[in-house]
Parts: sequence; structure tokens; C-alpha cells
Amino acid sequence: MRIVIIGAGQAAASMAARLRAKGHEGTLTVIGAESVPPYQRPPLSKAYLLGQMGLDRLTLRAPEWWQAQGIELRLGERALAVDPQARRVTTDCGVLDYDALGLTLGAAPRRLPAAMGGDLPGAHVLRDLADIDTLAPLMVAGARLVVIGGGYIGLEAAAVARKLGLEVTLIEAAPRILGRVASAETADMIRALHLAHGVRILEGVGITQITGTDRATGVALNDGRVIEADLVIQGIGVLPRTDLAQAAGLALENGIRTDLRGRCSLPGIWAAGDCASLPHEGAQVRLESVGAAIDMAECVADDMLGQGRDLVLRPWFWSDQFDAKLQIAGLNTGHDQIVTRPGSGDHAGSVWYYRQGRLISVDALNDPRAYMIGKRLIEAGQSPAPDQVAGVPDLKALLA
Repeated sequence: MRIVIIGAGQAAASMAARLRAKGHEGTLTVIGAESVPPYQRPPLSKAYLLGQMGLDRLTLRAPEWWQAQGIELRLGERALAVDPQARRVTTDCGVLDYDALGLTLGAAPRRLPAAMGGDLPGAHVLRDLADIDTLAPLMVAGARLVVIGGGYIGLEAAAVARKLGLEVTLIEAAPRILGRVASAETADMIRALHLAHGVRILEGVGITQITGTDRATGVALNDGRVIEADLVIQGIGVLPRTDLAQAAGLALENGIRTDLRGRCSLPGIWAAGDCASLPHEGAQVRLESVGAAIDMAECVADDMLGQGRDLVLRPWFWSDQFDAKLQIAGLNTGHDQIVTRPGSGDHAGSVWYYRQGRLISVDALNDPRAYMIGKRLIEAGQSPAPDQVAGVPDLKALLA
């Protein structure tokens, strides 16, 4: 059986490794538009940008591993079209036939429209190695940085910049940071952390323009202010890469629509990672995390080899902010009640989300014990009463 994987990130590497580990002996080809082997993305805007991690540690597998596994890595090659009927992939370097196709296309960073200056030199995004290699030499102490977007991407960028000594202003158009992904209580903890480290945060104010002609020189706000900048980072989220799938006639719904085995709407094609959406409680959800990419990719590999199983969703995420770690278990969508617990030390605590009396998610900042216990409870389907969570002296008692 000839298997082709388009996309060369975490999901692709995990899918390829699983296929070989499960006994696939046929041809296995991974096509990646970037010129480097699959690498970890989360450290790019943190340890790698800070100079604490080199490319050798960033890559997921050594070149020798790919060779030893008999996996053909076709790097610097862009897939142009998929023909599901002929089971054929056309790239800018030729044509490949397949029996099974894995789409691990990832996601693309959102930019402001060109008319608003989103494409100006000096108006950066953070997604791939080239983005960070372009940005890194400009991240020098004393430089003025404006970060657009108060989600996790923007906040992580602001934290790294402050650690490097830049003057940082973060702008969020919504009434508060983390408005789409976390509770006001979690946002309060993260805001306090950033303010304590000298980040200037402007909430409830929109962007009218990234200023400049030849390059970005600042950001104009809708209240008339102009924030001058030496560089701008657009941290306004990502969009799943779906163009190739759409042109091939695959169904889309919040990404490339799949079932719980990663199967797309046409036979012989699977999808995994940030480009794919899975059914969960009546909706198609995308889980943008390393853990989800690995779990989805391995599930797809098993199904390709006739060892299919439905994926059991166990969402977990993390975000590094300065020297603090925010750990998240579960999905807080649709929560109707929140319980908070203080942590030990500065900028520490946890937020517990309930929906109709059921524990569905936990945010834990500098509180790994709360995270681990919350995660175990959620995965076991156990829901201690909110007043128990709020009042129990030792969270471990909730596991009894």
C-alpha cells in the first residue's frame, strides 16, 4: 500500500512513525513545503526565540531516523492538487499516486488586511521557522513592540519580548484579553502577571491601521491614539489550511471535516492536526495542540492499516507566560458555572468550569496539582460538587 502524507509537522511525523511501528512496509512519503524536517512549533516563539533551543533540538526526528525507517521526506515541495478519483497528488515537482492519503496541512496565521498594513515589512506573524528567524534579530532590548491580539499567541509573544528587554504594548479589541478562550477569572490572573512584568495592556480598543509606508512604524487605534513601534506582531489567531481539501471536493466544517477516526468525506483520505475538525457534543471542533495532533495522527494511522478505533478526546493544552505555566484540561465551551481556588505563591490559582453540574474543564496557573487532579477527574467522568472544589483543604481528597 502506497501512503502519502501532505504536510510535515507534528501530526505528519506522528502519523509516519505510527504507520511504521504498526507494521506498514509499503512506500511512505511525506511532502512538506518547508525546507526543514518536521519540528516542534510551540518552542518556536518561546525557547527558540529566546536562544535557549537550537534547531537540532527543535526537530522531531534526526535525519538518520527517516532514512532508517524508509520514509521519503520530500521537503521544499508544495502540493498543488489532489485527485480523489485517480488517487493522485500533483506537486510543484511532479505527480505521486497513493492508496491512502493523510492531510496534515496545519493552520496559517491570520493577518490584518493589506489595506490595514498587515503585509507591511515589520508587521510579523508567528507560525513557522522562517517567521521566527526573521523576527529574532529585531527582538533587541529597548526596541518598541506592539502586539495585536490578547489571545495566547499574543500574550506569549509579549512575555518573550519583555524577557528580552523590549518595551511592549499589547492591544486587544475585545473588552478583555482571552475573551474567546478563557473565563474572566483566568484572564485576571494572566493580566496581573503581565502587568507585573511591565507589559502595557490596552483592552477594548480596536486597530484602524498599522502605520508606515515602507515598513511598520506603529499602530493607529480607533480612539485616535497612535502607538509608535519598531516592530509589530500580529497575534490574532490562525485559520485551518483547507484550500487543497476544498479544491478536491472534501467537506469542510470548521476545518476539514472528519469522523472520530479521522476519515474525510471521500474514501481513501484522512486528516489530522490543526487542519481537521472532529465531532464532539454535536459540533465539529478543532483542537490546536501537540497532544491532539499526536492522538489524531495515530488514530488515522491505525485506521489506514485496518486497525480502526474511534478517538477518545482528552483535550489538554498549555501556555508559557514568563516563568509561569498555564495548564488547561478539558474544553470549557458552554460552561454555566465557575469555581476558583487560590494557589500557593504569586500568580497562582485554578479555575474550574461546570456545565449543568458537570465538571468540564480546569485552568491552572502555576498550580500543577490542581491541573493533574482536575484532568484525572474530567477523564474519569467524575464531577465533585462545586462547593467541594471550592472548600476542600486538599484537592487530592476529591479523588477518593
